[in-house]
Formats: sequence, C-alpha cells, structure tokens
Amino acid sequence: MNLKLLRVAAALLGAVGLLSGRCTARADDDAKSGKLIDALKLPFVTNGITITPQGRIFAAVPHFDGGSGPRVVEWRNGKGVPYPDETWNSKASAANAAARLVDVNSLRMGPDGNLWLVDTGAPAFGRAILKGGAKLVRIDASRNEVTRVYSLDSVTGAHSFVDDVRFHGDVAYLTDAGQPGLIVLDLKTGAGYRVLDGARSTTAVAPVWAEGHELRDASNKPVYVHADQLEISPDGRWLYFQPACGPFFRIETRWLEAKYTEKEREGHVEQFSATPSTGGTAIANDGMIYLSDTNTERILYITTSGNSETLVQDPRLLWVDAMWIDADGFLWMPAAQLNRLAVFNNGVSKVQMPMHVFKLQIHKKPAANDHR
Repeated sequence: MNLKLLRVAAALLGAVGLLSGRCTARADDDAKSGKLIDALKLPFVTNGITITPQGRIFAAVPHFDGGSGPRVVEWRNGKGVPYPDETWNSKASAANAAARLVDVNSLRMGPDGNLWLVDTGAPAFGRAILKGGAKLVRIDASRNEVTRVYSLDSVTGAHSFVDDVRFHGDVAYLTDAGQPGLIVLDLKTGAGYRVLDGARSTTAVAPVWAEGHELRDASNKPVYVHADQLEISPDGRWLYFQPACGPFFRIETRWLEAKYTEKEREGHVEQFSATPSTGGTAIANDGMIYLSDTNTERILYITTSGNSETLVQDPRLLWVDAMWIDADGFLWMPAAQLNRLAVFNNGVSKVQMPMHVFKLQIHKKPAANDHR
C-alpha cells in the first residue's frame, strides 16, 4: 500500500480514537457531575421501563387510544421487540383477554427476579374492562415465559383502572386509579381483597396538571386519577401511596391484613408529604422517594420525614412517569409526554418523537425488597 495512504489512515484512526475517548470521558463526566444523560431515544411512548441486573431493558407501551401494536417490548439492538412474544401481544378480545396483554400500564422486575406486568384489562382509556383482562402477569425473564396469571376480576369494578404494583413478601399491593382504593393480593393463593375503598387517602380531590394546564379527557372534562403511585419502605413497615394529584399518605403494612376493619385501617392512615401532580415515583435503599412533578418538569426527592426538595428541573422532563433505580446508582426517567396524547388533546396528538428516557446518577441503590 502507498506509504502516504498508510499515514493518512493512521491519522484518521487516531482521530476517531481520540473523539471516542472524548465522548466516553464526556459521558463519564456527565454521570459524575449530576447532569442529565439522554440514555434512550424511542420511536414509541412508554410510561415505564424496567432494567434487569444484566442490563436488559423492558418497556410498557400504553395504548390509551386503543391503537394496535405490542403492549410490552424488550429494547434490543435499537428496536422494540414484542415481549414475551407475539401471541401475548396480539389483539385481545372478550374471548381471549385472559391470555393476551390488553393494555399494560406498568411493569417492573420484582425482588424475586421475575418480570411483573399490570394489565388494566381495558382496550382504551375510558373503555370497559374485558372479562379476564384485568390481571397481574408474572414472567420468568430468564426463559421468556409467562409462569402465572393472577386474575383481578373479583377485585375490580366497572370503573377500575388497575395502575401499579409493589411487593411485600408473598403479598402484592396494587392501586386502582379509576375506582379509588387499594388491592391486596396473596401471591400464593391468588386471592385478593380491596382496602381503603373510596377513602380520602385514595381519592383524587383535584385533577392532574401538566405543563401549566389541567388535563382533560375527550369530553373536555377534568381528569381525576385516584390511587396511583405507591412504594414500600425498605424495611417493609410502611406502604406509601397517593392519588396522582397528591398528597402522599402512608399506613403500616400490618394494618392492611384482612383481619382488620376498614374503620380500623382508616384510623391508621397518615399524611406523609404534600406532593404536586405526579407522574411516577421510585424508592432507594435509604428510604428516599423520588417523585416527578408533571406540572413543572422537575424531579423531587422526599426524605423519610416527609420533607421534599428539588433534585433536578429541566424542560425536557415532560411528564416523567414510572422511574427506575438501577444497580449502578442511576435514576432512569422516561419523559412520557402522556398529557400530549391525542386522547387528552381533542383527538390530536402533540407528542414529539423520539421519546426520550433520561438518567441521572444519584449514588443510591434500589431497595432490596423493591427489586434486584
């Protein structure tokens, strides 16, 4: 080969290596300095991601407008692959809703290492729940196989919108954002019951706000989102929960046992922290709760005493929904833009693609009883 060409090639390779090193160094500097890192750019809206200890990324894909396409994907090689397979993500009907993903509103790796999906069971926002559709699905991610489906038919009503889930030993707690209340589910037997039904602590007293505007549905009515966010303290003592408008409440988990009456339970609910309109939360191993403010594009952190401070505020944090703390101490924040969906804007979507998932180094680990 021509000696001059070899020299040019060597120079170019050196420049590429230098640039690569600078990019890596810059990413490392951003992580250390507490700057937002634009971690993922997705061609679809997700209101929650979950990451395995091995780095696999799963995302819930909400279809509030009843559209087609997968409800859950694994982000693999820059593409969303239907998960656990095409069949589970194929069209659901009244005949097969128990074995299809109708509309998954949240997902998470559990403390047991399984992937858990919360299916609202309704094919679109405001639509009736299909029989067998409302469910909690357990997936063995190592085998990519559904290992159990927990029907929620007996603990949901006509207006239910099963929203999210957290775990405490062999018990799962779920929020009902449509018919205000909490669901307690025995993971061994599959039996469940409702608590704090219509209580002050589970009922929204104000509509949700985002980007300075009140959220309104297709009929131009204010959107009230009842019991939505929930977290379990690292020691398992407290269940924190709130309607999307806030405030945060808490109750000792022992009072959620079936042996207590609703009157006894309600007497042990206490307000924990005054919170704004919220998209999602996450809890760290020190009990710190991270919460997104949908109205002012910021993330708050709430101490174990209930005091809150701003962690970061950025105009790109548009309706950050369910957050995730990974094993490396990063807080992942999907900027879901849910308030810009067509169903909340007179049928016209204002979502700007791609959808961004940001992450921020918080130097905290996830709570061991929350996920690995």
